[in-house]
Amino acid sequence: MIEISNLSKSYGRLKAVDQISFEVTRGEIVGFLGPNGAGKSTTLKMLTGFLPPTSGAARIAGKDIFRESLEVRKRIGYMPENVPLYTDMRVKEYLRFRGGLKGLSRSRLRKRLSEVMETCGLTHVRRKMIKTLSKGYRQRVGLADALIHEPDLLILDEPTNGLDPNQIRAIRSLIKNLGEKHTILISTHILSEVEMTCNKVVIIDEGKIKAADTPESLVGSMRTAGRVTVELKAPKSEVEEIILEFDEITRVVGESLQDDWNRFTLFAAPKTDTRLKISNLAAEKKWPLRSLSRRIGTLEEVFIELTRKD
Repeated sequence: MIEISNLSKSYGRLKAVDQISFEVTRGEIVGFLGPNGAGKSTTLKMLTGFLPPTSGAARIAGKDIFRESLEVRKRIGYMPENVPLYTDMRVKEYLRFRGGLKGLSRSRLRKRLSEVMETCGLTHVRRKMIKTLSKGYRQRVGLADALIHEPDLLILDEPTNGLDPNQIRAIRSLIKNLGEKHTILISTHILSEVEMTCNKVVIIDEGKIKAADTPESLVGSMRTAGRVTVELKAPKSEVEEIILEFDEITRVVGESLQDDWNRFTLFAAPKTDTRLKISNLAAEKKWPLRSLSRRIGTLEEVFIELTRKD
């Protein structure tokens, strides 16, 4: 659905986007992440036809974003971060107007109005003035606008920005349902939403792609992903000496607790799990063991690990 190859955008000497390449296949929900100034917005503007690239190429649904810009735009539904709505219009009136601008025939527009209002939960507010709607419903109107012409690709920029937890949950559920029929690219700072919604993540920083994979694979490849914590009643020096002989263990940090108990934090290679080895060792040495747990990483930690400057 999206094919990006060595895409760049420069403003004088500043390279906002520097030869990025990634692909999004049909039917995927992809989170496009990065810190402020990383190049996310510039990339989205190039994909949607608002900015021409300096070099490189990108295709959407097989169409070149530069040479076939109008054809590309017909296949994209775009919802910007701050949805520019005509607040003095009623919901249905606004969507009819937007559908007309996008070239829908009268019969097709009539059908699509009913469908998108049903899909986005707007049917019961269709006669209300947009200025009277809550932020959550305004986001729904913006989403219905992006959907009215049945695009192949939805590009959503901060779709849950400024919403309360209940509204976020509703929009998240709506996006997941839309993923059954559309390819979706979401730019957001709310990483927990990406973990619950997206099946692929692309992380950009300083204009370059730092990672592109499933959330599970990214979390599993973290430096801290194999961390295990164990509490044993055993001599600290002896435990540290034995455990450091395990091939996958890179470091052991011991901490003294009360009543001769010690807590050990084991740093292991990514995608390893040493809990069974530790349990067997404790049983063999007859060391009392009262807790054994493996650290589960988060997408937020992956993001920080890939983009932090220190």
